[in-house]
This record gives sequence, structure tokens and C-alpha cells, in this order.
Amino acid sequence: MIKIKNLEDMETFAGILTKYLSAGDVILLNGDLGAGKTTLSQFIGKALGVKRNINSPTFNIIKSYQGSHLKLHHMDCYRLENTEEDLGFDEYFEDQAIVLIEWSQFISEYLPETSLTLDIKAISPTERTIEFNAIGKHYIDIKESILRELSTD
Repeated sequence: MIKIKNLEDMETFAGILTKYLSAGDVILLNGDLGAGKTTLSQFIGKALGVKRNINSPTFNIIKSYQGSHLKLHHMDCYRLENTEEDLGFDEYFEDQAIVLIEWSQFISEYLPETSLTLDIKAISPTERTIEFNAIGKHYIDIKESILRELSTD
């Protein structure tokens, strides 16, 4: 688990995370409303070189952006609670892009077998904790690299 004290820490974390991501990676962002999932998504997009404003795709569910080297698919599956709707998720997971998914529990049956989950919890109006759950060697390596880099700061 890591502690985020403010927006600058969140942006720093996003920059470190992004260094270890590659095409096809799937990042699941979990947390209550207001925990910081969309804020983290914005910082990840910025670190990837996305020029457009990234906002919550709640009404569109999926928005795609072009970064300087990689595409980014940002999904907000909140509205898919209690629905069986498949919006062609496989196409996004098979694309050569980074896929960020907020509220992934609502599409759990469509998720790939391996991923990196970030559980974000609000501790105060500015402070957050982020816990990692890595499934698959690639994501375990990412998690270990991030934790190693953060422990040396």
C-alpha cells in the first residue's frame, strides 16, 4: 500500500506507473465515489502524452484518447451495474492500448484473466491510500517495480 498526501503525489504516482505500462495493459481502478479514480486517470493520460481533457466517461462509458506513443481507453462502468450489456469489451482489451477501467466489478465477467487492480481509498479530503492487486507475472513485475521505485524516493 502507498500513501498519497495530495494531488502532486497522485501525479507523481501516475508518472511512475505509466513508465512501466505497455500496449495491452489493463488497469482496474476501484474505490468509492470521489476516491480519485478519474483524477488518477487524468494524470495517467497526461503522463502518456494525451493532449485532450480526460473526464469521466460515465455517460459514454468508453472514451479513447491518443497519447504520444500509446492509445488510452478509459472506461467508466458505473452505469452497467445490474445489466448484462457487452459493449464489445474484447475489442478494447485486444487493442494495442492502455485500458483503464473504473467500476470494473460491474463487468467482471468480461475482464481479461490478468490485470493490475488499484484500490483507492479516501483518508481525508486530500489524502488517499492505494493498494495493489496484481494478477499475472507481468502485473506482479509492474507492482514490484513501482513499490521499489517509491521506496527509494
